[in-house]
Amino acid sequence: MPELLIRDILPFDNAALASIVRNTLAEFGANHPNTAYYDPATDTLFEVFQAPGSKYFVAEMDNVIAGGGGIYPTDGLSPDTCELVKMYLLPQGRGIGLGRTLIEKCIAAAKEIGYKNIYLETMPELKQALKVYEKFGFDYLKGPMGNSGHSGCSLWMLKKL
Repeated sequence: MPELLIRDILPFDNAALASIVRNTLAEFGANHPNTAYYDPATDTLFEVFQAPGSKYFVAEMDNVIAGGGGIYPTDGLSPDTCELVKMYLLPQGRGIGLGRTLIEKCIAAAKEIGYKNIYLETMPELKQALKVYEKFGFDYLKGPMGNSGHSGCSLWMLKKL
């Protein structure tokens, strides 16, 4: 079993995380325009997650960054709702409970900050992730909430905390 560590994002994590986000989207054929693939914020996640009401966790396996996930007070969402964002894992980090652990950390952080709902945007290509979100009680919505700028996402979900 690999040695796993979940920690807060640090400035030197930016390049590795941007690579994981883009490579994962490309792997699943989900590197569409108006997604995190083309979002310049993907290259500066440490800086982005200094915003009040945000939190980002990095997952390490055997001292190597294997992915991450976070929550963010996306523009246009009500003040009691955050967005689950930039939730991506390397192939070796999938299927071992690492994604579940990251989501649990994000849910706990959202509750601690005082959010009542977690929203997310995703794509049908990310089938495995959809199953995980469903297990956590995220329900499908008919359309997007807020102004994430990721109009390339065609599925929207919400979980009440």
